[in-house]
Amino acid sequence: MTDSSTPERPEESKAGESSVENSVSTTTPERLRRPVVVADVEVRLQNVVASVNLLCPLDLRHIAMRARNAEYNPQRFAAVIMRIRDPRTTALIFSSGKVVITGARSEEDARLAARKYAKIVRKLGYADVKLADFELHNLVASADVRFPIRLEALAHAHSNYAHYEPELFPGLVYRMLEPRLALLIFVSGKVVITGAKSRDDLNEAFQRLYPVLCQFRKADSRAVSRATTATPTSNANAGSGAPSGPSIPEHRKMVEESTL
Repeated sequence: MTDSSTPERPEESKAGESSVENSVSTTTPERLRRPVVVADVEVRLQNVVASVNLLCPLDLRHIAMRARNAEYNPQRFAAVIMRIRDPRTTALIFSSGKVVITGARSEEDARLAARKYAKIVRKLGYADVKLADFELHNLVASADVRFPIRLEALAHAHSNYAHYEPELFPGLVYRMLEPRLALLIFVSGKVVITGAKSRDDLNEAFQRLYPVLCQFRKADSRAVSRATTATPTSNANAGSGAPSGPSIPEHRKMVEESTL
C-alpha cells in the first residue's frame, strides 16, 4: 500500500507523471513472479483482482467520451469500463476516484495496469490524480493433480466443508477456513482456487488439500477399459453359451471345396 504525499505543482507536469508511475512500487520479490509448485503440481495464477484510489473526483461521462476503449452506461452500471491491451486488463472507474482492476495474470501486471489507467485519466485533464491504497482482493489460480477424484466420497467424508450438487454444478465446492478461501474440485482432477489474498494463501491451501485429494483418488478407468478390450471375442462367446461360427481361414477352405 503506497501513498503519494508530495503536493503536485501544475508547472511540473512531467514530474507529476513520474510520481504517478512511481507511487505504486514496481519491485516485486522473485518468489511472487514464479508459479507455485506443490507436490510436483503447478498452481498457476489465472486472474488477479485489485483496487486503487486516484484521490480525485472524476466526471465519468467526460472520461468515456474522451478515452479510447471506454464505455459508460449509467443506467446499467455506475462506472466507466475501460480496457487496455498491455497488460490485458479491464478497469472499473468510479466517480469517487476508486478503480477496480481485473484480468491481470500476476500482481506485477495489476500494479502496472494501475499506473497506466492513472496515466490515461491524468492526460484527460485530471492533474490531481495520485495513486494510493493499492490492494489485492482476489487471486484466482488453477491446478491439475492429474488423477480422477471420487467427489461423492470426498463430499461425504468432509461434509462440514464440502458441498456437492452434481445436478446443479459438476464441481465440488470446498470451503477452507484457514486460509479462508474456496476451492472448486472436478472429477478430472482439475482444481480452481479462488478468494486468496496472496500467493502464500494459495500455497498453503493447496498443501492442505493435496493429501485429501490423494485419499480419494479414483482408479484409472482407462486401464480397466484396456483390459476389457484385450479379452478375445471367442472366449466371450464361449462363456455366454452362444455357438461359435467357423473362423475366416476355415470359411475360405469350405468355399474352395464347394467350388471344386
